[in-house]
Amino acid sequence: MTDFHQWDVVKVRLRPDDRDEHPCIVISPEEICADGRKALVNILAGTTRRPAAVPDAADVTLNGADGLERPTLFSCAHIHQINRGKVTTTLGRVGHERRRQIGRKIIATYRFAL
Repeated sequence: MTDFHQWDVVKVRLRPDDRDEHPCIVISPEEICADGRKALVNILAGTTRRPAAVPDAADVTLNGADGLERPTLFSCAHIHQINRGKVTTTLGRVGHERRRQIGRKIIATYRFAL
C-alpha cells in the first residue's frame, strides 16, 4: 500500500519476526507521503494500552476516535523510519487536538528550542 498521508493511523510489521502488525502514526510530511519514489517514511509506533499501564510523559493515547479498536499508547520519544512498502492498511486519522498534543510531546521530549 502506498497511498497514505501524514497523520494516518496505519498497520505495519515493524520487524520481520513480529507475529502481528502494529498500529503506527505516519508523521512524515505530506510531500514525502505523496512521492512514491521516496522509499522511507517516519512513524510513531503504538502498543495496546493495558488497563494498569501508566503512560510516560512522552506517551499519547489514541482510541476509537482515531480508528483504533482499543486504547493504544504511542511513544513520541521514538521516531521510527520504515520502508513505505511495510504499510499494509489505513485504520483512521489522528484528530486535530491529538495532532497538537503529539507535536507538543515531540518538541518537549527532544527539547527542541523554538
